[in-house]
Amino acid sequence: MTPETIAQLAEYLENAELNAAAVAQISIAHPGITEADGYAIQHEIRRRKQARGTQIVGMKAGLTSRAKMRQVGVENPSYGFLADYFAVADGGEVERAKLIHPRVEPEIAFVLKKPLRGPGCHIGAVLAATDFVMPALEIIDSRYQNFKFDFPSVVADNSSSARFVLGGRARPVADLDLRAMGLVMEHNGKPFSFGAGAAVLGHPALAVALVVNLLARRDEGLEAGTLILTGGVTEAVACKAGDHVSLRMQDLGAVSVRFA
Repeated sequence: MTPETIAQLAEYLENAELNAAAVAQISIAHPGITEADGYAIQHEIRRRKQARGTQIVGMKAGLTSRAKMRQVGVENPSYGFLADYFAVADGGEVERAKLIHPRVEPEIAFVLKKPLRGPGCHIGAVLAATDFVMPALEIIDSRYQNFKFDFPSVVADNSSSARFVLGGRARPVADLDLRAMGLVMEHNGKPFSFGAGAAVLGHPALAVALVVNLLARRDEGLEAGTLILTGGVTEAVACKAGDHVSLRMQDLGAVSVRFA
């Protein structure tokens, strides 16, 4: 794609996000779009936000569990960025009207104490660089009509990132078995899904390594203090105004959010 087309599509998708208005997936008008084009558009959206003063506070891995891949019909993991205004306080409210068709998924969040760079980042490097992990809820919100997309289109759309909530306890990884760590997500007081950390690429630290190695293709890495959401452990639950979602994670406590 030309720089002009990338800029036009970045504006198209960012306007859809900011105006909470669903649009047609971009591969319909641009059937030759590639994964590299998708990331170029995503990074242009990030540049636009930073130019207006928005801070990028972290990254997210997307589509890292088989449950999520089946739910949206995509076969590859991806990454996206987390902007400062995506953050919601534990137990806080999300304005449903500012989103299109939000879904909530349970995640394990990593925070780094050392920088990470690829290529060749591996699980050992991630664990050595991690300060602590926390339970998290990510609110995803595809800007595409009917939440339908192909891989390049979802990459361009910042991997559907919209909001996130951190809570529970922050604990060092040495104290935890992240693969075996169990969780339950409740929707309006009723259990919706159950899972364990191994659902995320076999080990959630591998999702961090994946993000680092993908960023290396653009000569970027992750700095100390970076937050990384490692992807939905289970399928996501669709939410409307008045809904409440809570997550309880073994050894890490609970986190929750409401939709107003």
